[in-house]
Amino acid sequence: MRLVILPLLLVSCCLWEVVHNCASIEQRYKFPNSNIYVRLRRGDKLQYELMKGEKSLQTVTFDNFESSANLVATNSGGYTLTDGTTTVEFTLVKNGVVSGTGSEITHVKISRDQVLQGSQPRDCFPLNTGETHWFSGPEQKQHYWPVERQRHSNYSYLPKELDNFGVGERYWLNGNGVFLYVESNTPLFIDQNTADYPDQLCLSATSALPYDPRVTSAKFVYHVAVAKDAKAAHKYAVKTFHGQPTGFPDERMVRHPVWSTWALYKAEVSDDVVRDFAKQILDNGFNNSQLEIDDDWEDCYGAMTFRKNKFPDSKKLTDDLKALGFRVTLWIHPFINNNCTAIYEEAKSLGYLVLDHEGSSDTQWWNSKPKDAAILDFTKTEVQEWFSKRLKRLQDEDGIDSFKFDAGETSWLPSDPVLQASSSMVTPLQAVGDYVRTVAAFGDMVEVRSAQNTQDQPIFVRIVDKDSEWAWNNGLLTLITSMLQMNLNGYPFVLPDMIGGNGYYEKPPTKELFLRWLQANVFMPALQFSFVPWNFDDEAIEISKNFTALHANYTPYIMKLFQRAVDSGEPVNAPLWWIAPTDEVAQSIYDEFLLGDDIIAAPIVVEGATKRDIYLPEGEWKDGNSDQGYTGPTWVMDYAAPLDTLPYFIRVGFQLE
Repeated sequence: MRLVILPLLLVSCCLWEVVHNCASIEQRYKFPNSNIYVRLRRGDKLQYELMKGEKSLQTVTFDNFESSANLVATNSGGYTLTDGTTTVEFTLVKNGVVSGTGSEITHVKISRDQVLQGSQPRDCFPLNTGETHWFSGPEQKQHYWPVERQRHSNYSYLPKELDNFGVGERYWLNGNGVFLYVESNTPLFIDQNTADYPDQLCLSATSALPYDPRVTSAKFVYHVAVAKDAKAAHKYAVKTFHGQPTGFPDERMVRHPVWSTWALYKAEVSDDVVRDFAKQILDNGFNNSQLEIDDDWEDCYGAMTFRKNKFPDSKKLTDDLKALGFRVTLWIHPFINNNCTAIYEEAKSLGYLVLDHEGSSDTQWWNSKPKDAAILDFTKTEVQEWFSKRLKRLQDEDGIDSFKFDAGETSWLPSDPVLQASSSMVTPLQAVGDYVRTVAAFGDMVEVRSAQNTQDQPIFVRIVDKDSEWAWNNGLLTLITSMLQMNLNGYPFVLPDMIGGNGYYEKPPTKELFLRWLQANVFMPALQFSFVPWNFDDEAIEISKNFTALHANYTPYIMKLFQRAVDSGEPVNAPLWWIAPTDEVAQSIYDEFLLGDDIIAAPIVVEGATKRDIYLPEGEWKDGNSDQGYTGPTWVMDYAAPLDTLPYFIRVGFQLE
């Protein structure tokens, strides 16, 4: 085994000055049978740098790890570095061309096999804002894109209610073709753009809530991979970490709108309300994929039985709706409120509720007061079977076709939970994944809103509730950025939230916001209405019909892209740079997106705007509204887009099947 150590000393310094005053001392170590090195930099803070020959790939700062030791070669060809208490190991996983990426890949694993209780090692990556852009990361309520603008301070990296963090693999990718991936057994916290860590993304691990604080020696394992560009790097991430779907959602859910009772009626649903809603849809000449009955249909939360004073004959209702051409789906959650006495006591006596370490199952969700609810423990197979049996009864006896599954994030668990697999778990992430996998078994009409290592499931993942706003405040603009984030986390089957938003805070969408939202949805996988165009005027109805028809026309292409996602894991709706990976302008675009490689959607997302500037990357493009041709890269300035117009462009030569 060859060991290369190259100490680099500043010539103007004596030895004492080198150690105490000079900027850095550098030592470089070569992985055997490769041209890949780990270089140690000893300065104000210890750093390591990954190098390929003389080219720097990535520099990382150890925020709180100090060591005067040298790297020590391991029998397996890696290197270890110790501070006398803990050890960091560097392993070269891959160095060479990887099939399916079209690129050489350099992949190094960095691991600490023990993070002692009370410690929090933190490794910091420069964001280099202004020089490169970053993508992926967590779903956010204020969802900037690219994501280097986000701010996080000691942020626990688990799907949770805070910030609408329903989906977020431990994955970050930048425009230079570098990605970071943190293994799920790491109790991960992140710092980004804080006063202490400006222009940095810092990964850290510690045994503290919301993880298990009793773990005396946690793991901290992450990966750094480098490819020729961001697209090649992401393809390698899909092959190595994300995986790809095993199937895809129902075609009718793609072709025709989902109609939900939620935003329009909130909890004021009943047999009469649902029937009237269905009649309105048909009377106004709209198609449907299904009609979804949302909140407050149950006897009590967790009962999974229809309340008779609202739904006197649920089977007759579903039969009648099906006779009108509707399929019927139902909103479902994983909670049981304490006042739902019979089912609560049954689940409690069977040991099916998540308990904390003091034996209490008390938790809270949006339809309970503090300590007035419990949540089922989906890490137990017997809970999965019990829950599924009750869902099957709703199908068999009440005529329900499928389900909208809500919640699932870790923050709904009791604080400091005890889970079935706690003996082998460091994080509660398994609770998310086991819930999603349980409900995904109900078929290709299922939708969920949380996800964790469940990219293989052939179901829709819904964007968490959006507000009826325009901008970064959880508005229309973030519909696009959240969809892009989900695709790059490996979830290509995105169900956009309801057109026009949810109308929270007694603020329903205006006609303008509603129609611009619909236009933004056209080249996404599905349309979901709750607010309705006939509550505005005839013009809104006509425009809405035109765009639902345009979406339906592109359904064959969307289904083709679904199959491509199954075959290769590629996104359905990618950011603009996907077809121009080194185009720095394309990397910065947040209000345009792709459908496949052939359609560019550039919706109006600014209130009152009737024109916008549009960037077209390299290629030959045709205006979808006028057939005018363009050669990219180019800007189309002041593109006219009155209220009935969606700007979009089609690659020259593309044929819609």
